[in-house]
Amino acid sequence: SVGARGLAGGQVMDLECEAKAGVTLDELTWIHTHKTAALLQVAVASGAILGGATPEEVQACEKYALDIGLAFQVADDILDVTASTEELGKTAGKDEDTDKTTFPKLLGLEESRVEARRLVDEAKASLAPFGDRAAPLLAIAEYIIDRKN
Repeated sequence: SVGARGLAGGQVMDLECEAKAGVTLDELTWIHTHKTAALLQVAVASGAILGGATPEEVQACEKYALDIGLAFQVADDILDVTASTEELGKTAGKDEDTDKTTFPKLLGLEESRVEARRLVDEAKASLAPFGDRAAPLLAIAEYIIDRKN
């Protein structure tokens, strides 16, 4: 999760794609699958394993984490475009200033919102086998795309 095919690789590719023309949606998704989503996958899978989950349940949790990790990044990219520096608690518009490839840059703002919602819906569907026991994780998924900073 951390090496060249994981977090470090995602970070390197992210930096290489700054101000680079022609970055594709697949490349952007790869970057954030190996950065944000990878971190969440490890955390969620670890919790599931420590909680006694079956291999199938761990796999469902990993799918959930992958989807919310990507949804988090899409939401973060949207906030960078739509929120103020005061609202974010960090510099707004930084992605555009560095010509970073983002979901809104590739998909547009509205389609990015649709993508974030789709990812959260898929994440939540992954947890269906857990029923009410998944309530905290379902709430986290919604918070990820409803947050204001």
